[in-house]
Formats: sequence, C-alpha cells, structure tokens
Amino acid sequence: MKIRSIFTYGLLAILVFLIWMFTGSTSDESEFSEKVKVSLRDVGNQLLLSNQDSTSLILPVIALENFKYQLSFQKPLSFDPGSLVSNVQGSFQKSALPLNYLVEVIQCSDHEVAYSYEFRNTEEKNIIPCAGRVLPESCYTIEVKFMNKTASVLNSQTLLFAIVFIVLILLVTVFYKRKQAVVVEDSNSTYTTFGSFRFYQEQNKLVKAAVEIDLSKKECELLAIFVANPNQIIKRDELTKKVWEDNGVIVGRSLDTYISKLRKKLKEDDTIKLTNIHGVGYKLEINK
Repeated sequence: MKIRSIFTYGLLAILVFLIWMFTGSTSDESEFSEKVKVSLRDVGNQLLLSNQDSTSLILPVIALENFKYQLSFQKPLSFDPGSLVSNVQGSFQKSALPLNYLVEVIQCSDHEVAYSYEFRNTEEKNIIPCAGRVLPESCYTIEVKFMNKTASVLNSQTLLFAIVFIVLILLVTVFYKRKQAVVVEDSNSTYTTFGSFRFYQEQNKLVKAAVEIDLSKKECELLAIFVANPNQIIKRDELTKKVWEDNGVIVGRSLDTYISKLRKKLKEDDTIKLTNIHGVGYKLEINK
C-alpha cells in the first residue's frame, strides 16, 4: 500500500476516534471553560481596581478557540505588566487551573501585541520580559492561551484524547510542511516554494510569477531559517546567533531592520505574514 494511502487512512481513523473521544469529554471542557472565564473576570476586576476604577464594566469573556480566551474592558486603562503577571497567576492558582499558558495584551487600535509573556509550571522555563514598564492608558484586550491539556479535567479519558490529538497534529504538520516547503530541482538550480514564492537561496532571490526580487545576504540567511520552520516561533537570540554572532559580528538593532525589509518583500502575498511575537521573536505565518 502506498505511503499516501496509509497516511490518509490513518488520519481518518484518528479523526473518527477523536470525534468519539470528544463526545465523552464535552462536559469536562465546558466546566473548564467556565472556570477560566470566572478567573479572568477576577483578573479584570483587580486591574480596574488598581486604576481606582470600581464602576466601569468588564465585558464578557470570550472563548476564541479551544483553550484560548479574551478579556476586554468598557473603558481604556493603564497597568503595570508585573501586576498582570501576579494577578493572573494568583487567580489561576485559586481556581486550580493549569499553569502552562501564554498571555498577550493586544492594542485595540491596531491589534498589535503591546506585551506578552509565557508561564510554565517550571520557573526556569518562564518567559516574562519587561515586567516593570507600565503600559500607557489605552484600549487593550487580554488573550490567554493554555499551552497543554488542563490538569483540572485530566482523567484517563482526556489523557488518551490528548495523546491522540498530539499525534494528529504531528501528522498534519509533517504533511503541511511537505506541501508548503517542497524543495524542487529544475534544470538550472534548486528552489524552495512557500506560498506563491519560489526561494532561490543560493542565488539570493525570490521569484513570484515572472517577477524576481533580489535579497541581500543577511535577508537570505534570515528567510532560509523562517522557510525551514514555517508557522513556528523563532527566538530573537537564535536568529542573531545564526546570522550574526556565528560570524563574529555583534548586532544591535540590525535584526529588526532586516525583518522590516523582508516584510516589504513578502507583502505581495497576503497569505504570508512575518509576525513579531513581542519579547520572544518572530514567526513566518503561512495561511494558505
């Protein structure tokens, strides 16, 4: 049997099993969702009180997707990120929620990330930057995404569901990468396809349709890292080390400059976005 057929049947079998497992875990997930919403409203209340605001409304907490929630406010507010970190941690601990999550503060005006941090069970893996810089008064929404299956609803059934879910994601990721970043040999040279672009790394250029886009050596080196890791966060330290420090060069704001240049050259394809993950790094999002 061909590998493609095995992959297809295996994927279908896992999907069927996931549907069966999901029917038995709906009530647990509903309870988890309600606990998160109550905890986030408590966080919102503490933030408003720190602004001496006891009258304005906390808008309903919205479940954006599985294990991702949004907290928003009626009026603009200002707060110290350090207070947000401690308030979220304290409220989640009181509700026995899992301590593996990503928090992003989004500006309403342009939907850019004003502040973000990642919290994990093990303290040495926490990423909490710039905790002492107060965010100016403005309209913000706070999004929280739990990084793994919640411990509060964990039982033998949900554990099996999580294992199968992870296997499914790995299979889809492998298939997706092979589709989005296939290395093709033609009569002249090797290129990598992503979105509607062909990336000729050895020739330092991009090609879209019949249009060639020249890349500098540093732009080419950065793009090669992103294309090899689509839809994955690449940390700033990793990028600067591979592109600059390994060559004995000390870099300041060079990374941000070259990222900006790459964005301009990739803007012709609206399915591709080079996203800044505030305080962490960058991610090449390929939505096609």
